[in-house]
Amino acid sequence: MPSVVDDSVGTTRKAPRGVGVAVVVGSALEWFDFYLYASMAALVFGHVFFPPGNDAAATMASVATFAVGFLARPIGGIVFGALGDRIGRKKVLSWTFVLMGVSSAGIGLLPSYASAGLLAPVLLVVLRLLQGLGAGGGIRRRDRSRLRAR
Repeated sequence: MPSVVDDSVGTTRKAPRGVGVAVVVGSALEWFDFYLYASMAALVFGHVFFPPGNDAAATMASVATFAVGFLARPIGGIVFGALGDRIGRKKVLSWTFVLMGVSSAGIGLLPSYASAGLLAPVLLVVLRLLQGLGAGGGIRRRDRSRLRAR
């Protein structure tokens, strides 16, 4: 296993071999999730989660929920980055994975506008915000780990 020199401490440690593969797989799954959500926002979510009558407005509202996830990502990176420095990166990375998984599952289990009314789009936005926070925290952790390994 190749060694990596940590200049800040002056020690040598082993570089894990599977880090590159793990980063690629994690990023691919994350981007697949965002791609899947974008597709569903454009095709389905406007009709399911927003009031009927104006299809263009419903589609625009569903695409706006897609944007909420991207806007939350830098905030998630900042929040979870600070938490990782305080309580440990491994624990915070686990939290971000759980947050992404729970919010993604929650989106899949949401009731429609026809059955829940205004609560459906509100819950969609909240879950999308949590999903974006988790994604931002996960990206932040991986980037910092790669930078420190160099």
